[in-house]
Amino acid sequence: MDARMFRLETPLMVALQHLLDVPDGDAGAAGGDKAGSGSAGGATRTYVRDARAMAATPADVKELPGAYVFVVDMPGLGTGDIKVQVEDERVLVISGERRREEREDAKYLRMERRMGKFMRKFVLPDNADMDKISAVCRDGVLTVTVEKLPPPEPKKPKTIEVKVA
Repeated sequence: MDARMFRLETPLMVALQHLLDVPDGDAGAAGGDKAGSGSAGGATRTYVRDARAMAATPADVKELPGAYVFVVDMPGLGTGDIKVQVEDERVLVISGERRREEREDAKYLRMERRMGKFMRKFVLPDNADMDKISAVCRDGVLTVTVEKLPPPEPKKPKTIEVKVA
């Protein structure tokens, strides 16, 4: 799908579209470096892989009165295959990887299900309680709940007594 179709021709969207168009075999040579030596202008294979994983992992984010809820589809992944982490104090990272089942006596006639890495990153707001994060995976849907901190009490104005001299 082309970004121009939706009139999203910003430099960021053009760069993302360029990264997503890199075929797997050319990921090391994204910057025109055919030898794959990782030139300064070229994207690394890991970076391209993570960018694809983030673009291909849909998520819903809801704000409730007392919490933020992140709902991510993780089909076919067990709880051991899913990681929920907080990086850099405020970045929620949800990731996982589904590997193809390898059998020597089986020959694939069609492969349509998505395999590989799933990942999303979310910057959490200042009122998110980093100590109260929970994650539940049910029927291939991961729900991560981040409780909100209670709102700060409004400051009462300070009254200064006026003395008559």
